[in-house]
Amino acid sequence: MRGAGRYTDDVCAPGQVYAAFARSPHAHAAILRIDSTVAAAMPGVLAVLTGADYIAAGFGGFAQGVVSADAVDWKRGAFMTSMGHLVHDKPHLPFAIDKARFPGEPVAMVIAQTREQARDAAEAIDVTYDILPAVVDGPTALTPGAPQLWDDVPGNLTLDADVNDRTGVAEAFASAAHVVEERFRSQRTVTAQMEPRASLGEYDAASGNYQLTTGCQGAHRMRMSVCAAMNLPQDRLRVVAPDVGGGFGTRTNSYTEQLGVLWAAKIVGRPVKWTGDRNECFLTDYQGRDSVTHAKLALDATGKILAYDVEIISNIGAHMVTYTPLHNGWRVGTTVYDIPKAGVRLLGAMTNTVPIAPYRGAGRPEATLVLERLLDMAASDMGIDRVELRRRNMIAQAALPYRSASGLTYDSGDFFGNLDRALDLSDWNGFEARRVAALARGKLAGIGLANYIETPVGAPHERVELAVNPEGRVELVVGTQTTGQGHETSFAQVVADLMGVTPYDVKLIYGDTALVESGGGSHSDRSMRLAGALMVEASETVIAQARLVAAALLEVAPSAVNFEDGFFQTIGNNRRFDIFDLARAVADNAALPEDLRVPLAAKKTLNGRIPAHPTGCAVCEVEIDPETGEVEMIQYATIDDAGQPVNPLILHGQVHGGVVQGAGPALSEGVAYDADSGQVLTGSFMDYAMPRAAMFPMFKVDLTEDATRGNALRIKGGGEGGTTPASAVIMNAVLHALAPVGVRHLDMPATPERVWAAINAAKA
Repeated sequence: MRGAGRYTDDVCAPGQVYAAFARSPHAHAAILRIDSTVAAAMPGVLAVLTGADYIAAGFGGFAQGVVSADAVDWKRGAFMTSMGHLVHDKPHLPFAIDKARFPGEPVAMVIAQTREQARDAAEAIDVTYDILPAVVDGPTALTPGAPQLWDDVPGNLTLDADVNDRTGVAEAFASAAHVVEERFRSQRTVTAQMEPRASLGEYDAASGNYQLTTGCQGAHRMRMSVCAAMNLPQDRLRVVAPDVGGGFGTRTNSYTEQLGVLWAAKIVGRPVKWTGDRNECFLTDYQGRDSVTHAKLALDATGKILAYDVEIISNIGAHMVTYTPLHNGWRVGTTVYDIPKAGVRLLGAMTNTVPIAPYRGAGRPEATLVLERLLDMAASDMGIDRVELRRRNMIAQAALPYRSASGLTYDSGDFFGNLDRALDLSDWNGFEARRVAALARGKLAGIGLANYIETPVGAPHERVELAVNPEGRVELVVGTQTTGQGHETSFAQVVADLMGVTPYDVKLIYGDTALVESGGGSHSDRSMRLAGALMVEASETVIAQARLVAAALLEVAPSAVNFEDGFFQTIGNNRRFDIFDLARAVADNAALPEDLRVPLAAKKTLNGRIPAHPTGCAVCEVEIDPETGEVEMIQYATIDDAGQPVNPLILHGQVHGGVVQGAGPALSEGVAYDADSGQVLTGSFMDYAMPRAAMFPMFKVDLTEDATRGNALRIKGGGEGGTTPASAVIMNAVLHALAPVGVRHLDMPATPERVWAAINAAKA
């Protein structure tokens, strides 16, 4: 740790001024009048801008990435996409124009000499509102008579997709020996990255060019979105993404403030900076999860699954940003189990809440929770051991490649092996003795397990440039970005291994559209999988080029030159060259033929997808104090197949962080709204219960690999594995502990109050 991190708020431009936003205090209100007279006259104020000014400037709404590009045959809602082509009937404008539709939605922006002056003036803007009824719950928003957000989105329903084999599912349920059914809520979560959102906008009047410095997960995607909204050619905007203190999916999309600072920079002729505080971030950062799933599982008399039927209602918020969690929830819904028939209905509901966006796992943790809970319920009902029921239904390795009922093809994964290793790592068979000991201490003990599989895909474009510098450095330019995953280490390791140099010889360049020609950014476990494949291709090209140079220097045929242990050499000659020797020869040796005096470099581009399916199994053990409802996590063990581990230490860290991020919603996290007013009740860390280190034991984390042949490095992806099974396995453990006192179902989070209430309700 060198203390050399540089986040957006650390970046300053000469003469910069500051932005602040006036935000709606209401969840739903018509905007009758905006009076900025007092604010405009306050000390230091340079400009006051409103949504009407934005429209008058000729700008439009965001082109958000609504759904994965491989979505097929969706029924169109008001904001639907088909095969990756965006169709926005109602653009996502960065300012409220006629109505404010969620608490904290921007209605005006102030530019002033200091941050304090800007904030004071923003508070002085006088907005006259006509308060309207609000709705904050997804299922409630779809009921007749619910408050209407948009006139052209009847019933607040933006998506209604009914997919898969409905007739076959109905027949399977009719013939089933047992059906288990439940309703599950995955509550809304705040993303709460370490670094609050911040943006710095600059405009050069002489060239007409803009520069945006902002923490995001893809500089090129940000540029495309902002340029589309501002009607700018892409070569007029440079996007720079410095160190990002946490991405997790929600910083893939564009935000109001990023457009606002660019627009304002041109108007005032000065660089404009905005840094959010925690209150703003709690209100206005895109949030995660928030779905309600009604699911049914049909089984025969032996416990073999016959069919699965699911309806998912996603609360997408006041503006359309994404359907990705819905899409993933469908695609990965059957997880690692051999389920022959599945029917899914997907509903998108608009509410007076901040929009949701893909958040670490993006629908996969929700889907895993639902199916793993149903399996535990079915095992209990049918008197079958939980592990045995899973074994009877898991996909055998011999059945791979396996085509799931939702259309995914799994090419690899030792699901039985993962389960066995997780049971051993957690001492599953020793639990009964631990349960008896816990009961003697007045505690209810429970243990749960959850299998998982992922469907990471991501943007279907990536680019890598590799260049060998004669001064002794390999420059690696990538279109993906690091948001804390350690790419500077792991990418350097890959290139160093391929090129025969040390990781310290590799310089990684990313996150700047002036230096990086194109790229897809960092999300959906795509970075090492896609960029790694291109690194292999680029290295092979550079090595082949260098072999020709070495052959000329050694005066042998290129086929006689071997590249081993970082050196180019030939039999019978004691001369040898490393890659930097050859780069210097290319630059300085006039005796080389002209066609060989070309810098050692390669550019590789991928347009398409490299599917992969990380998988694994987790086991969690808890103890519950029945007098207080407090849940204590005793142990957490996980086996994860993320493909070949380039850097096991980084991968372990990813799993640790992912487990905590999945445990938060299971044990403590959740956004709360007042149902009548729509006001946010969890607007700060005082009210929103983030997970803390003291809540967790030391994790038992182990890696495995059943090799995928989909890419040269055998990468599957490790960024979401810890998160995907965490909520499911924790809730299974909690409800296993509560089963003896009669509690069958509990919505997340399993807070002490909620657990205590469930225990006492069961007693009653």
